[in-house]
Amino acid sequence: MFNSIWEDIKRQYNYGNMVTRLVIVNLIAILIIGVLMRVILTISAGGPNPESFTNLVRFFSLSSDWLFNLTHPWVFITNMFLHIGFWHFLFNMLFLYWFGRIVGDLLGNQRILPLYLMGGFAGAIAYILTANYFYSGGGYAYGASAAVMAIVVAAGVTAPDYRMHLILIGPVKLMYIVAVLILIDIVGVANLSNTGGRIAHLGGAAFGWFFVYQLRQGNDMSTWLNRVIDQISEFFRGLTSNRKQPKVVYRDPDARKKRKSRTSRGSSASDSNQESHQAKLDAILDKIKDNGYDSLTSEEKEFLFNASKK
Repeated sequence: MFNSIWEDIKRQYNYGNMVTRLVIVNLIAILIIGVLMRVILTISAGGPNPESFTNLVRFFSLSSDWLFNLTHPWVFITNMFLHIGFWHFLFNMLFLYWFGRIVGDLLGNQRILPLYLMGGFAGAIAYILTANYFYSGGGYAYGASAAVMAIVVAAGVTAPDYRMHLILIGPVKLMYIVAVLILIDIVGVANLSNTGGRIAHLGGAAFGWFFVYQLRQGNDMSTWLNRVIDQISEFFRGLTSNRKQPKVVYRDPDARKKRKSRTSRGSSASDSNQESHQAKLDAILDKIKDNGYDSLTSEEKEFLFNASKK
């Protein structure tokens, strides 16, 4: 069962859009840090060990202390994928999924990841610049909220009249939903309720607006970051280049004629299975040629993926 779940997750990651991939990465992070490591620390200590778990969380969280962040530079990335509470994780992922689809459809899937990362970074800077005014003893911040707010505001600015159907309310224009979410954070700051986190949210929101504004001016801020991400991906692909590569499925143009010839001579059950497999593969390749890869169903994509490994 668990193997089937893992295979399904891998398939969704490989064939899904960037919003799906971000949700999966956040899910894996909370399962590892929020569940697995908590269990390991509890077992190793012979009982609940909240201090060790807190230290672990802080190791991946953004701090109000500049020196800590400079000596732990990974926190600028890891903090925006780190969740501990279930509801914190759930609401962030729901907003990411709902609003991320709108941004992906209207601005392009290739801009989702840069917007998420730069929005999270903007929230981190806003938190660091202001946290020391609210946390005299030092504070830590984690969660995808700032990154998600960047995507939420980008969606609202791009399509303000887009209507979302809310339970018990009905269709509501996107600009009103975004305005309410921003207002909640502003009120939270005024009431000193999770002030550092609220300011981080507003920092991400401000970047979401700025991103769309720059895009309308002809300046795509995602270009340079996508280039960097591609270079990093190429580097890691180079490290694993010695691994066995999937075979390329070659389509014989005379395959159908050969199958007819074998059928006329009388083929074995094994030959029949091979012919059926090849016939299905030919049909999928024809479909890709006529309508593109995205026209395939999930079953056809999985069949093609498995065929490439034979």
